[in-house]
Amino acid sequence: MSLLRRLDRKGKGDDGERSVLSSAQRKRGGLGGSRSSKEGYSDLMRRIQSRLLQELDPSISAAEPAEIRQSIRELLDQVLQQEGIVLSRVERQRLFDQIAAEILGFGPLQPLLEDDSITEIMVNGPKQIYVERGGKLYKTPITFEDDEHVMRIIERIVAPLGRRVDEASPYVDARLPDGSRVNIVIPPIALNGPVITIRKFYRTPLTIEDLIRFGSITPEVVQFLEACVKARLNIIVAGGTGSGKTTLLNILSGFIPNDERIVTIENAAELQLRQEHVVRLESRPPNIEGEGEVSIRDLVINSLRMRPDRIIVGEVRGGEALDMLQAMNTGHEGSMTTLHSNSPRDTLARLETMVLMAGMELPTRAIREQIASAVDLIVYQSRMRDGSRKVVAVSEIAGMEGDVISMTDLFVFEHGGYREGKVHGRLRPTGLRPKFMDKIRAAGIYLPPRIFAPTQPRS
Repeated sequence: MSLLRRLDRKGKGDDGERSVLSSAQRKRGGLGGSRSSKEGYSDLMRRIQSRLLQELDPSISAAEPAEIRQSIRELLDQVLQQEGIVLSRVERQRLFDQIAAEILGFGPLQPLLEDDSITEIMVNGPKQIYVERGGKLYKTPITFEDDEHVMRIIERIVAPLGRRVDEASPYVDARLPDGSRVNIVIPPIALNGPVITIRKFYRTPLTIEDLIRFGSITPEVVQFLEACVKARLNIIVAGGTGSGKTTLLNILSGFIPNDERIVTIENAAELQLRQEHVVRLESRPPNIEGEGEVSIRDLVINSLRMRPDRIIVGEVRGGEALDMLQAMNTGHEGSMTTLHSNSPRDTLARLETMVLMAGMELPTRAIREQIASAVDLIVYQSRMRDGSRKVVAVSEIAGMEGDVISMTDLFVFEHGGYREGKVHGRLRPTGLRPKFMDKIRAAGIYLPPRIFAPTQPRS
């Protein structure tokens, strides 16, 4: 290729870069071992990568990844031969993988993104990278070269999405091609250097069977929630950060019949609905002139004109809560959303506060009546001490009692202690039946009485 010919001509006169390793290291036939050899390995990778980036023909970016990888491999073989460096097959492959990740992927983060055991990646500046495995945090030996190296990877994440991050707009929400959610914060507001937080998506989306197997939910509650979704009840999935709200919302949305029109509204597209008739909307931040912003609230209002059977909002966090309630109260039953809160009761207080953020001077009682009329069910999920995620409460909104919204717990998680590093317990029915059972029966769904029958705790 012309790329390699240009590099060949340049390499023949580049005597100052011929020696990465000493003659003694070459005789040993590799790069492993001493600290100096590791420095030589890092220097070699940086120089090959730098030469590739400088000489890469811009038109090659439109080529197939396999074609580009072949070009990188040919370049690597050429440079190693020019400089007389002998590498083992394992070392050569490792060097190639790192360079290919830098050019085609996300640099040092690429192996972490490909590791299915990792659920979250946290970059705290160039020299600190943490990951979450099994709900626990671990520091990795992987590092970036410097802040500029981190910024190159950040640009690769946000550029395809038409988003930007700079000193004028130093934080942004984005997503990776596989749907993983990314939050980025850069200096001057990030004092450690550029910060990247990636919430990974499973390559194969979790199913309800997976949640049952993990102990996150019981088959009886699944049967109940499936009936609620099909009977078009309005559901809020609440919980703390990292408690698995979006995962559960994804699974609940899978119960929606295929003959309904669904509109999803998100800040960064995460939902993975499997139905055919799905319209996906995503908010947009303002441009560099401060114009062109499209908020979640704008999208909720617009979705009402799109003839939706269901509206699913990835997360309500502001004034869009009022418009969401209005949609639930005006013929869009069966809508669902997620919300951050500390308990089922706190979910109502948070919802009330967010309605006030819409700027409407509504009396408290009017807001609570809207909530009581719109919301049928709150499913509360929690992240436990051992890192596991569990549904800990399923509560019905039963109406108003005076100025207070009445709430009834239908299922509650009973803690069975903390043994061998694991939380024990089970989600059990309280024995109370929901008032909306008539809606479920009207949808032609029969739920056996045993679902609501209280059970004795296991010893």
